[in-house]
Amino acid sequence: MMKKLLIVAIAVFALYSGGTRFISESSELHNVQTNVSVSSGTDSFQISEDEWGGQHVGLPVLTTSRPEVILRHKGYTVSYNNDLKLPNWVAWTLVPSRFQENVSRTGDFLPDPDLKGDDRVTTDDYKRSGYDRGHMCPASDNKWDEQAMRESFYMTNICPQNHNLNRGDWKELEEACRDWACQSEALYIVCGPILYNSRHKTIGKEHEVTVPEAFYKVVLSLTPSKAIGFVYKNTSGNRPLDAYVNSVDQVERLTGIDFFTALPDSLEALIEAECEPADWPLAGEH
Repeated sequence: MMKKLLIVAIAVFALYSGGTRFISESSELHNVQTNVSVSSGTDSFQISEDEWGGQHVGLPVLTTSRPEVILRHKGYTVSYNNDLKLPNWVAWTLVPSRFQENVSRTGDFLPDPDLKGDDRVTTDDYKRSGYDRGHMCPASDNKWDEQAMRESFYMTNICPQNHNLNRGDWKELEEACRDWACQSEALYIVCGPILYNSRHKTIGKEHEVTVPEAFYKVVLSLTPSKAIGFVYKNTSGNRPLDAYVNSVDQVERLTGIDFFTALPDSLEALIEAECEPADWPLAGEH
């Protein structure tokens, strides 16, 4: 009964726009921790009936002023910041049906064709930079479809990431999310870069891609209702998963993003304030 009520509530509160792209013109800010202003853009993330009961989950909303172009791809949606040459956020659903390995990993990093030619970051911007081309929405979450796999390698889904982090603790979190998706009907995931400093390192002579100081990921489950956040410094390290745990509220304060905009306010407040790693068991721990 509780599950049915939750589905009805989300259906009532969610907003869905059929458009494929919108642009927020504001561009004053690179540092997400200051000069707070409310974004005027509203959109939603649609999940097909076979994935999450036909429910709609609101797309994240920026609560700090910065450039934003919304780009919809088959396996994920990205809010792209053309000043920083980074995503503000990348959002997608993760469901067990997407674990079918219908295609192999391509490995071909491509400029995003939905951007203008001069704005397109290329893989050349990362050459000899010392940083990995770090996926936000993982390629391994997109083996279910050839187009989804190809688009996961668009450079709008990529950030400069420490090699040890990319191949180590960040990868372990990606694998944990796939494990949690098998325990739930579906997960809704948002991740992206964090910029702590007022001045940032850049790579690439042509496009000057900003190097983040850290990364975040927030994970939402509705069956049962729970959410959790993670923050990783963009450095080498080898720590257990629970060392990176934060509440979603804490991640929202760090990033200037409202993540779960279509949830009823009472439910959103409850699950975003909680921070309990024991509610997210890994394989063999439950």
